[in-house]
Amino acid sequence: MKLGMVIKTSRCIGCDACVVSCKTYNNLGPGMYYRHVHKMEMGTYPDVKRVAIPTLCNHCENAPCVRACPTGASFKDEKGRVEINKDRCIGCRMCMAACPYGARSFNWSEPESWFPEKADNVMDNRVSANHTKGFVEKCTMCKDRTDAGLDPLCVHNCPARALMFGDLDDPESEIARFIATHKVYSLLPEKGTRPQVYYFD
Repeated sequence: MKLGMVIKTSRCIGCDACVVSCKTYNNLGPGMYYRHVHKMEMGTYPDVKRVAIPTLCNHCENAPCVRACPTGASFKDEKGRVEINKDRCIGCRMCMAACPYGARSFNWSEPESWFPEKADNVMDNRVSANHTKGFVEKCTMCKDRTDAGLDPLCVHNCPARALMFGDLDDPESEIARFIATHKVYSLLPEKGTRPQVYYFD
């Protein structure tokens, strides 16, 4: 099994629902982000358009963060996700320096409960990560949800259905069939990281 994602940029409306979902589910405080939506204007007047590009950890097959980690805290799990073992992380941030996508955050503050423990909607009914000051954190593809067979919350809450998630190794999965029949691309292919997050315009 190799979990991955396709981001359809032409469908992204730049609403930041994925960012808000991620922050609430993971109880991320100020300045902590596991994902971003970069917004920019492209073209020359009068042919100008606004584009939104969601980014997150690419869960690379050839992950430079894993190679750079001196303690083995960063690793690839059995489902292809790049994870962090906090018991082994020493907060040196070498993985952050090695990541060409800027996908990792450093926890500078003591953990707090930033969001309500219980609410009536799926966005706030999150499973909080165990944050610790002085450690590196990142997207886990909502490990608790995906281990239970659910989509990551960013995928679940995207109103434009711009995000697709699934098993890249299963040729019958929706995501594998999409990649096989569409011209997808990854970010910074020249880095040789072989991301498991793909983009489609």
